[in-house]
Amino acid sequence: MPAPRDATACLALADGTIFYGRGFGATGETVAELVFNTAMTGYQEIMTDPSYAGQVVTFTFPHVGNVGVTPEDDETGTPAAAGMVVKWDPTEPSNWRATGELTQWMTKIGRIGIGGVDTRRLTRAIRQQGAPHVALAHDPEGRFDIEDLVAKARGWKGLVGLDLAKEVTCAQSYRWDEMRWAWPQGYQRREGPGLRVVAVDYGAKRNILRCLASVGCEVTVLPATATAEDVLALNPEGVFLSNGPGDPAATGSYAVPMIQGVLEKDLPLFGICLGHQMLALALGAKTRKMNHGHHGANHPVKDLTTGKVEITSMNHGFTVDADTLPKGVIQTHISLFDGTNCGIAVDGRPVFSVQYHPEASPGPQDSFYLFERFANAMQSRRTG
Repeated sequence: MPAPRDATACLALADGTIFYGRGFGATGETVAELVFNTAMTGYQEIMTDPSYAGQVVTFTFPHVGNVGVTPEDDETGTPAAAGMVVKWDPTEPSNWRATGELTQWMTKIGRIGIGGVDTRRLTRAIRQQGAPHVALAHDPEGRFDIEDLVAKARGWKGLVGLDLAKEVTCAQSYRWDEMRWAWPQGYQRREGPGLRVVAVDYGAKRNILRCLASVGCEVTVLPATATAEDVLALNPEGVFLSNGPGDPAATGSYAVPMIQGVLEKDLPLFGICLGHQMLALALGAKTRKMNHGHHGANHPVKDLTTGKVEITSMNHGFTVDADTLPKGVIQTHISLFDGTNCGIAVDGRPVFSVQYHPEASPGPQDSFYLFERFANAMQSRRTG
């Protein structure tokens, strides 16, 4: 199939399927896994979420770019997702918070975008066949070597066995005191002493750290490769395990021994996303790759301890295998889409984690109680 005359971008799947469109953002090529996200808002937060490292994101919602971009919405200081696929070309921004346009921002961060794609067809293909490996190319002249792009997609090894946390983690430790955004002040700083928390950064989103600060935590962030000795040397009252990209089993080669060392001290411990998977591995469970994963801001999750249903934000391609949870580890949450595990807790201890992202607030505050639970556990230890 020859390229349309106006095509300046091309998406080549490993099975040989080709999608042409109009490119925006950076030029060049990138190879990654392709996933779809069903969120209707938050494209900038999605593109800067470190959990999307190694992935090109197809947006099922057609209106992308209409609210522009602002530095306040970046979830990390460095680019994360490898590229984006959208149905309609990005439009001019219309939002009072916007400080720039999506297309210019994509160029600035060095990420490729393609518009004019049949994202319904693409999403169906992902659901039926699993998240494919793809090559995404943008050339203003419309010159594409299709055979080479397909070969690169087929030759990419994929995310299984790949440790990406080391690539997106912080280079050195730092303190965090910024709280959640509030009208009309915006972001405010937490002042005074707080609950001492060490957050291990496997690709932490800024809004997670803000939520910790907002419940009174004095947060120190450590790199993903921190040891139990590094964590405990800071005399924490609680330990947080962040989200992140890649295969949890690969990251677990160094993360699991650290977590097991912390668990020996009986401290309150809270994990999100990859941190949830890391905790499960440290407790003796296993993880597995999903067909196409969960990516969106409209995922219903049932809290089995209360019977309540939360509307959650998710972004994961691996899941904890609930059948491998050892004795004493309770399944607390499940996905109402497919029944996969979405939360665990250690019986009788303040140790728990969830697969979804409570800080993303799609409910909008259905899941904020998890941060309060973590803070209350530390406060009880302090006063108890």
